[in-house]
Amino acid sequence: MGISIQIPTPLRPYTQEAGEVDVSGATVGEAMRSLVGTHTALQAHLYGDDGKLRSFVNLFLNDEDVRYMQQEETPVKDGDTLTIIPSIAGGLPGKKLDSFHPLGVPR
Repeated sequence: MGISIQIPTPLRPYTQEAGEVDVSGATVGEAMRSLVGTHTALQAHLYGDDGKLRSFVNLFLNDEDVRYMQQEETPVKDGDTLTIIPSIAGGLPGKKLDSFHPLGVPR
């Protein structure tokens, strides 16, 4: 059975378009290392040169943010689901947002 890792759409080209990958491991960190061991192209997208998980990569274990648990040392068990949620930033180049408008509509 193992641990299921849900892959976000932008990262699926690096998992042969798989939306879910089964891995093994006793902790979140081991499960993630199993994932990048199988799908090596993910390494550069998930981890920095220092080997640490990139700050914009958020991991949820059964819908709980691992940052508020034991982070990569959080224990996992068969049947758990780990979800990768990349932070997404953006904006409109050259547009100034009205800080008082509740929807931030460009001027």
